[in-house]
Amino acid sequence: MGTDSSEPARNPRKPEKRARKDRDSAPPIWIGYGKLVKLHRQRAGMTQPELAEAVGYSVDTVAAIEQAKRPAKLAFTQGAERELDAQGTLMVLQDEVDRAKLPEFFRDVALLEEEALSRYDWDPLLVPGLLQTEDYARALFSAHCPPLSEDEIELSVEARLSRQRLLARKKPVELCFVIGEAALRNPVGGKRVQREQLEALRKHADLPHMEIQVMPWTCGFHPGLNGPMVVMETAEHEVVGYVESQEAGFVVSDADRVSAFTHRYGKMRSLALNPDESAQFIGRLAGEL
Repeated sequence: MGTDSSEPARNPRKPEKRARKDRDSAPPIWIGYGKLVKLHRQRAGMTQPELAEAVGYSVDTVAAIEQAKRPAKLAFTQGAERELDAQGTLMVLQDEVDRAKLPEFFRDVALLEEEALSRYDWDPLLVPGLLQTEDYARALFSAHCPPLSEDEIELSVEARLSRQRLLARKKPVELCFVIGEAALRNPVGGKRVQREQLEALRKHADLPHMEIQVMPWTCGFHPGLNGPMVVMETAEHEVVGYVESQEAGFVVSDADRVSAFTHRYGKMRSLALNPDESAQFIGRLAGEL
């Protein structure tokens, strides 16, 4: 055990100002988490290199987490809890750390989603985020306009995948996804990525608390042509809607508008292929690739 020889020096002034700027721009939860990791590490008498070796991460990653330059992944938190005897003080922050990776406009929705009793999605053009494979999500963020940096792409993918813990929640949430045929035929990321995404959808469809339906593009006009939407029942038994487009989104709570959402969604479910037909359809598309 030894001193923190790998930590950045505080002089000269310019690096210190740059470090302060980085901290000020980071989400507060990342700053608090990083300080807590550093406190536990110092109490354990470990240097950054020693902690890095113990948890299987690079020294640069440990330093970046402590300085709030990047958020901790679940695997890091689990390792740090074990090696630093943190007694759950890091793990209890993980959900908040993950949520802060999400776009600001979506964070409130993510909080509702985590506690929802039911969630009904309609997406005409893309596989819904909760069902995306890692490669499919990375292909989407890699094609972002304006372009994202590699770090931004990885953080966005991590954030999207972390939301998928909802699918395995101890108290299952009732889930239904109506997906437009165009979304299933669009080779996002290439044929391999598309095939793996379709195969993942088939597996998801076998979950007892989930239904996936395909809206064929031959059905003509239907209420979903106005755009994607989500209808959720919250833990307080309030029904809300959510709409998103071009990286802007908002929650709809007005009773009349939410009622219109639920009627439209019911109509779409009646027009879409039933779950068995949808599973067969997705399987055929995957087999063609």
